[in-house]
Amino acid sequence: MTTATLSSATRNSQRSRVIRNVLRRPSAATAAGLVAILVLFAVFGPLISPHDPDAQDLGNRFAELSWSHLLGTDEFGRDVASRIIQASRIALVAPLISVGVALLIGLPFGLWAGLRRGVVDAVAGRLADTVLSLPAMVGALAILAVLGPGLVNAMVAIGIIFAPGLFRVVRGATLAVAEETFVHSAVAIGSPTRRTLWVHILPNIAAPLLVQVTILMGVALLAEASLSFIGLGVQPPDASWGSMLKAAYTNQFDAPYSVVPPGIAMVLTVLAFNTIGDAIRDAVGLRRGI
Repeated sequence: MTTATLSSATRNSQRSRVIRNVLRRPSAATAAGLVAILVLFAVFGPLISPHDPDAQDLGNRFAELSWSHLLGTDEFGRDVASRIIQASRIALVAPLISVGVALLIGLPFGLWAGLRRGVVDAVAGRLADTVLSLPAMVGALAILAVLGPGLVNAMVAIGIIFAPGLFRVVRGATLAVAEETFVHSAVAIGSPTRRTLWVHILPNIAAPLLVQVTILMGVALLAEASLSFIGLGVQPPDASWGSMLKAAYTNQFDAPYSVVPPGIAMVLTVLAFNTIGDAIRDAVGLRRGI
């Protein structure tokens, strides 16, 4: 058996052990179940929804909870439960877009800066410090002023704001791994930089990176809700938990309870992402702020 095969088998064994340690915690297992339900709603929402989420019934506005409308109806007579399920897709897709953009920007630059340092490290570090010095929402609004409103543009803007923090996490983890003997040996035998980064370093910083990603998923969901609340995210008639909270706020005197379903859905989802991140951190022995 080759050294590469042994290394791959060791990483697979460690990954399996981390997953078992995470799922062994009741809170983490519950959080994973909630995320699984979110994925189920996002994928099979049209089949699960009891009503058409966009179908209006103005004669049945602000209907109370009933067997026909489990969570009541909104100001247009639309079924709230169906819109909660429809919005689950946004709650999953929006964080994936923003975190994907952050990874696309922050991961390669963080890896390179941590291994090679030099000009890339200096320039990227100063840019990261500049962006991090700005209030996150102000930066996102400035980017949206250029891109225009909409879900994709909003989440791209949030991803750009996330990138400097992710760059810092990846760079710090890479600096630590780059001092290991196996990395020095790979460089000494002439391993290309790209191979050193993606084969030798990236698998060994996967744990802190995954922790950061799970935390950013929750933050991205809150950011999407905030932007949708002020009309810069999801546009009508599509449903978002943020836009549903905005409608509940507008109609708080007619249906004060309408804030509860999207609020609970958002709180549970963000807590689920954060709980999974904390469980992964504890399972691999990391400290917050690595």
